[in-house]
Amino acid sequence: MSFFAHFRNVSDADKGKAIEKLIKDSTPDYDFFLMITLSILMATAGLLLDSTAVVIGSMLIAPVLYPILSLSLGMVIADHKLISRSIYTILKSFAIGIVAAIIVTLLFMPVANVIPFEILLRVNLSLLAFVVSIISGIAVSVALVRPDLNATLPGVAVSVALMPPLATIGIGIAWLNWHIVTGSIVFLTFNIIGIVFSSLASFSLLNLYVKRGVAQETIAKEEDRVQKEEARVKEVKAEDTSSPTS
Repeated sequence: MSFFAHFRNVSDADKGKAIEKLIKDSTPDYDFFLMITLSILMATAGLLLDSTAVVIGSMLIAPVLYPILSLSLGMVIADHKLISRSIYTILKSFAIGIVAAIIVTLLFMPVANVIPFEILLRVNLSLLAFVVSIISGIAVSVALVRPDLNATLPGVAVSVALMPPLATIGIGIAWLNWHIVTGSIVFLTFNIIGIVFSSLASFSLLNLYVKRGVAQETIAKEEDRVQKEEARVKEVKAEDTSSPTS
């Protein structure tokens, strides 16, 4: 079919660049987790304030979509190292996000007389919301491998809506409201499932397996970069410790 022919019409160079970008943007380094923390703080504030604009802003700066996509890529290219790396990044991001959301909630709104509408939106899962996550997974997969569509990635990140339900879990725990906790967990889980399986199908159709070597080489480079950064941080800390205080 011509549709699939157009869908798969991506050059090897663009495939390689897409894989490099995906792995680099999903590297679990200091900058990644800093942006996760800032994003979840903003998302939590937006939910508590019932502000759609603030919630959207938090989704724009959140990089958590990339390790989820790299998990799909790892499955497609059968790279166990990339899969384990992605799972580690996702779990650590979610742990940081939930703890940060709990802290913000306890500090600024330990008790809620009325649950904000923005929070209720992340508690009640609908079939249509699941369909949106599937469509978003396909859209972000296509945008990733086509340089002329890269500008659409922030918009897709908004439609996926991963950080608000994650923040809602923390808010629900802080309020000891288990209906909110369980509802947002289900909402987040189905969003992730939709993204993973739709991007998995898209990456398979795009035949990214042929670029398995690029993925492995990029992972090795990123690990080396992170090790060098950590070494420099240790040097700076040692200099600060040894420097005389006035």
